Parts: sequence; structure tokens; C-alpha cells
Amino acid sequence: MSDPSTGETPSPARRSDNGAGLSSIGALVRQHDRDRFQTALFAPARHCEALFALYAFNYEIARVRESVREPVLGLIRLQWWREAIDVAYSGAAPRRHEVVGPLTALIRGRSLSRAHFDRLIDTRERDFADAPPATLAELEDYAEGSSARLIQLAIEVLDATTPPVQAAASEIGIAYAFSGLIRAMPVHAAMGRLWIPDDLTREAGLDPRDYAALRATPALRRAVEMMAAEATRRLATARSLRRYVPRAALPALLPARIAARALIRLERAGFDPFAGAGEGDPLQSWRLALAALSGRF
Repeated sequence: MSDPSTGETPSPARRSDNGAGLSSIGALVRQHDRDRFQTALFAPARHCEALFALYAFNYEIARVRESVREPVLGLIRLQWWREAIDVAYSGAAPRRHEVVGPLTALIRGRSLSRAHFDRLIDTRERDFADAPPATLAELEDYAEGSSARLIQLAIEVLDATTPPVQAAASEIGIAYAFSGLIRAMPVHAAMGRLWIPDDLTREAGLDPRDYAALRATPALRRAVEMMAAEATRRLATARSLRRYVPRAALPALLPARIAARALIRLERAGFDPFAGAGEGDPLQSWRLALAALSGRF
């Protein structure tokens, strides 16, 4: 079946997500970032590897906190990636690394915006903060820097950068990040990491000790519901722009479908983040296929 927007025949990697014929970075994304791997499969064949390079880079910087024992070592690792990006834009020989090589080729071949890479790396420094965000606005800023900027780069790869697409990408990136943080609450709670902003904690009357003990109190559910409501509002704003968004941008915007489904499961669970609402959707690839066919994110 040809791609409806380009007439291209999908590559073998796009026909299924079973990993057959994948490049090393494609396999890395498939193993560690199932959501974005599946969305990339709906891009035209000529863009798939470029998206894999972006998403592999994102995985590398997102996992830094969990890969080091001391924050200073994590900051050093992020600086290593800053320097790798510097080299990519300077024209010098890239460092030897499984992801750096393809990423450098992508940056040089597509003239991607440097500011998005800088923002992604800078935002990941906040992963080493022990305190939760002070306000919902602060969490939104983190989500914009850690998620929305990645989607902005993806729409550049897809040659689909227009003001409406950029606006939708920003809203979807924040909504997807919020839904992801909620899905990850059982893991974060076990690690002693609280992402619920202080202002929502106070408004809901949440005792952080209940969160740390995985107790889904009414206060915790209220705080989670407020985060979910903001994510839902962001998705609605993005979808109000659909008539202005070309089909070419769709593979970058499909995380909206993943976030929306996660929020539905969360609501059905009474906004209890520990009740399995964060588990993976076994039908996700089919839901994305239907979204791609209909052209709706």
C-alpha cells in the first residue's frame, strides 16, 4: 500500500513493528521508546531513519538521570551531548557513537534548528532537581522543553513546518509529556520523585507521603485529575487546528492519539495513577494505523 500523502511504498520497517530489517538506531528506538517508534512507522520511507535518529538522541538524553549515581556525572554527560551537537553544526568530524553519527548526518543534511536541540538538552538538567516543580506553569515549561521541542524537530524532518503545525506540535508535546508523567507515577514514586507541582499539591490537599507510599487518596486523585485536565485542554487546542495541518505532519503529531488514549484509561480508573492506567495499550499500533488512514491526530 502506498503512502497516501506521497505515493511512496512503505519500507519493510513501516509495514510492521516486529523489528525485521531495522537499522541499529531503529532497533534502539523500538526497544526503548515504543510510542515514538510506532508513530515513525507511518512516515514516508525517506524520513523514517531521520526520525529514528531524532528519537534515539532523545532517548540518550532522557535516560541520563537513571544511568548515573551522582548528578554531577549526569551533567557531564549532558555536556558531552552539547559538544556533540556543536560538532554536528560546526562541520568537524563527529564523535564515534551509535547515535551521534546518524544524528550528525541528519542535522547537516536537513539544516535542523539548533535552538531545539539546545533546549532539549538544557531542559534535561531539570531531571536532577529533587524538588517538584513549584507551579503548573513550571511543569508546562519543562514539558515544552523536553517533549514539544522534539516534535518541532520531527515536523522539520517531515518538511511540514507551518505556523498551525508548529502550534499544534507545541500543544501535543505538552499534553503527551503530562500523560507520560502520569503514566510513570508508579515508577517515579518508587524512586522518590514527585512531578506534581507544588501549587496543585496544595490545592488538592495532597500529602506527598501518601504519594510515596503509592496510596491513591482522594487528594492524589484530585491532583492527578488537574494535570489530566490540562493535558486534555492542550489536545483540544491542537485538534482545533486540524483543518490547517497537512497530512505530511501527521507522523509527528500522532503522539496526540497516544496521550488521548492514556487519559481515557486514567479517567476510567478514577484518576488513580497506581491502578494500571499507565500500562501499555496492546491495540496501540492498530489505533495509530486507523488515525493515519483517517488523517486525524
